Amino acid sequence: MKIIAGLGNPGSEYTNNRHNIGFICLNNLAKFNRITLDKKQSKARIGTGNIFSEEVILAKPQTYMNASGQSIALLIQRYPILPSDLIVIHDDLDLPFGKIRIRFGGSAGGHNGIKSIIACLGTSDFIRIKVGIGRPLVNGSQKEDTIVDYVLSDFNYEDKPVLDTTILRVRDAVTCLITQDLTTAMNKFN
Repeated sequence: MKIIAGLGNPGSEYTNNRHNIGFICLNNLAKFNRITLDKKQSKARIGTGNIFSEEVILAKPQTYMNASGQSIALLIQRYPILPSDLIVIHDDLDLPFGKIRIRFGGSAGGHNGIKSIIACLGTSDFIRIKVGIGRPLVNGSQKEDTIVDYVLSDFNYEDKPVLDTTILRVRDAVTCLITQDLTTAMNKFN
């Protein structure tokens, strides 16, 4: 069994935010695999089903990004999995828009949702699929308030072709992680 969590912020005002790319990708994965995210459990919206022959739980924590670990920890306590069977999909400012990177373990890299998961689980030994959203530059600098505004801004019409392709690549990466292995997925998608 695997838990696949997409990170984002709950609420309709955040639906199309760059910060919610984890939710956006998870919604696509659920739809493609005919898994309905219709249960409320462990401070998350979840759906259960199979991706190929692997039983999966798809989860969208409803605790807001910075407290995602609360929900993930509750899910791992509830279901018989190790943290290494957790796959987390999240945005990454340091990757160009449309690029993805699969990684196992390591630091949070400044991502507060990942920081929360590491703190609540007591380990960083889980798989992350980082989805690049790029970093804003204003007059050649990267000011903190500019970054917050950027990650909470919506994808626009011009972003749609790259966004659509990225969502499909994330879905393929998850499938590869489940049907093959971490090394194969990293070699194919990084």
